[in-house]
Amino acid sequence: MVEQVLAKRMEPFVCGGSAATFASVVIHPIDLAKVRMQLFGQSNPGKRCPSFPTIISHMIRNEGFLSIYKGVDAAIGRQMVYGTARIGLHRTFSDMLVEMNDGNPISFGQKTLSGMASGSIAVCIGTPFDIALVRLQSDSSAPPQERRNYKNVFDALIRTSKEEGVRTLYKGLLPNVLRGMAMNVGMMACYDQAKEMVATLMNDPMTNGPSLATRLGASAAAGFTAALFSLPFDLIKSRLMAQKRDPKTGLWPYNGIIDCTVKVVRSEGPLGFFSGFSAYYGRCAPHAMIILLLIESITTAYRQAFYK
Repeated sequence: MVEQVLAKRMEPFVCGGSAATFASVVIHPIDLAKVRMQLFGQSNPGKRCPSFPTIISHMIRNEGFLSIYKGVDAAIGRQMVYGTARIGLHRTFSDMLVEMNDGNPISFGQKTLSGMASGSIAVCIGTPFDIALVRLQSDSSAPPQERRNYKNVFDALIRTSKEEGVRTLYKGLLPNVLRGMAMNVGMMACYDQAKEMVATLMNDPMTNGPSLATRLGASAAAGFTAALFSLPFDLIKSRLMAQKRDPKTGLWPYNGIIDCTVKVVRSEGPLGFFSGFSAYYGRCAPHAMIILLLIESITTAYRQAFYK
């Protein structure tokens, strides 16, 4: 009995984390290209950002096929911490709100609050892995003399804390929190809302869970809203996390989120915040769809194994 209660409480974390980790491995090359597109404007002001296919083909040609999986160990570590927390906490908070609402569906506003709270908490836990991921992904695109040459995610975490201080592992925390909140609202809250709307349109009673058509439609909508809401914060986060001190002055390129925002607007214009949208949407949409489609199947198998 105790085991079943524990298994039920752990369900959203285990199932959500498993789905998020699998999805991140699948879309890692897209995520890597997205980071490089976002950082291109910083190191090449005034130049046109190369397309996603150009970046991927250039990496394979010059660095080998495995280069497109650079930093995948950090991506796995990040999702095991961040992905598990944000999905698990959102489901836990949503279930609590439904229970407080006498078992009736909660409003979109309540879903949004759940998404924002769970997203911000998860980011605070997973930011060090995010720092390692961004640095591993961007390192090989820097000039040889400026590369950090991290061996793996643990080397990145240890060297960063030793060479730059533990606080550096939380550089870009504020935009990352904002990104996490926007991402979770766009993905989880909008998915829950879209699922109800699509089910109504498809006449899906969802008595045994949503049908495949309902999940496909809802996850496609959630992938778009997740990308749209979170990209500006993701770009600022990437720039703050990947920045290096000027070797002559010893100063950072950006002093913080406001300074970064102002400099992006001045040098690249407002649309600069959506640099790399093609790669970012190409990352968010399949990532969200894989998670949201897979999590239902994983949850079903989990329940059959532990308490049904």
